[in-house]
Amino acid sequence: MSKKRVIVSNVAEGHENPIAELVQVACKFDCNIILESENRKINAKSIMGIMAFNPSDGMSIDIVTDGTDEQEALAAIEKFLVCE
Repeated sequence: MSKKRVIVSNVAEGHENPIAELVQVACKFDCNIILESENRKINAKSIMGIMAFNPSDGMSIDIVTDGTDEQEALAAIEKFLVCE
């Protein structure tokens, strides 16, 4: 299991449809990907979960990955959420 805290920045500016695109990125990986913030945990591969979670600028999120490609998934989700 891998875990990293990130601060969301520029997601809306860096992506045309950030919710759908985040799910697409997550679905490329076999491992489990959970996003956590303020006692909420959602599956990053769930469009409905991401819509309810609504990651927005300044939000602190823990990315938790678990599985064979967890390191790659963690890096990809972090890159998506922190649009630099």
